[in-house]
Amino acid sequence: MRRLFHLIIIICLLAAAWLYVEGKFENKHGASIKDEILLFINSEELSKQLHSMYASFQSFLNKLGNQVEQDNRTDDIEKPVLEQPQEHVFSVYNIEIGATKSEVEAILGGPKRVSLNEYGKSWSTYHEDYQNFINVMFDEKDVVVGLYTNQNLITSIVGIVLDSSKEEVRQQLGDPLTGIRKGLIVYQYQQDDGYDVFHLNNSYVTIFYDMHENDTVAAIQIIEEKTEKNKSDYYAVSSEQLKEGFEYQLFDVTNSARVVHQLSLLTWDDSVRETAREHSLDMAKNKYFSHTNLRGQSPFDRMEEDHLVFTMAGENLAYGQNSSIFAHEGLMNSLGHRENILQTKYKYLGVGVAFNGENHPYYTENFYTK
Repeated sequence: MRRLFHLIIIICLLAAAWLYVEGKFENKHGASIKDEILLFINSEELSKQLHSMYASFQSFLNKLGNQVEQDNRTDDIEKPVLEQPQEHVFSVYNIEIGATKSEVEAILGGPKRVSLNEYGKSWSTYHEDYQNFINVMFDEKDVVVGLYTNQNLITSIVGIVLDSSKEEVRQQLGDPLTGIRKGLIVYQYQQDDGYDVFHLNNSYVTIFYDMHENDTVAAIQIIEEKTEKNKSDYYAVSSEQLKEGFEYQLFDVTNSARVVHQLSLLTWDDSVRETAREHSLDMAKNKYFSHTNLRGQSPFDRMEEDHLVFTMAGENLAYGQNSSIFAHEGLMNSLGHRENILQTKYKYLGVGVAFNGENHPYYTENFYTK
């Protein structure tokens, strides 16, 4: 499409140039064609006209490009009829903790992706072009022990849904937990950090808020109590599988968020994933956290060094969150990072994760447009 746009510009500029020259010929019969062409090529008037024409066409193409992007968005998929949960406070896509895999897949079909998560189990990811997006975690008996969504698939017996206010949540559920114990260590939850955790129905329920939308409910994660307690540390033991799982999970929830905001989907890019991985690993090994590495290179320098061609690019970094879900929700509450996630002009995304010696993950997202 971009090549077609450039071809249109060239054709129109050549046509305009010819018409301009023809007009000159009609007014100066005494001059030779060669003289007129040379005068025309070297004229300041031409330069101004070409600049004006190019600016006008660029504006037109930007508007056309934005329209194409809107037209390329996935057609709306039918939303499920949501029902009140039967046994728990919350359900997601009419699925509750304790449901069986066969019951889930009777509703959702097969997963689009299965990837290792921080609980030593896997998120099975279900969606239709990232609409009706839900992560489901099964135990060894194929029973649901975890749920997550950042879309309008939440129902509850207390009236809490996507876009409910933090005030409504706390009125209905009471005071959130202040921390969680892992072994001999109690990990404190930071107040006003964009989420609340509640202990309900033998599950840990995390309600994420959108701090840029008046602290309304943006997502929910539900983890069955035994599964949470079997995770002996706040951070999972690092591995190649977990690294890749975190990378794809961050990519998936990012695209799901773009669907919520009616934006086109990003395409996974292996090349820029390697750039992102290298930066995460460099930060983890050398114990720093910055967009500029220790050699003074910016994200754009690093992308160019890896022979990536781009017209627009951006980078998000996160550190210390124990999962890609928490990393993403934190990034959405940081204005500059949020702008990258919801940038209309980005087309590609690669995510790179690395762990330091204490199993703390570093996340790098590299967005770009060719």
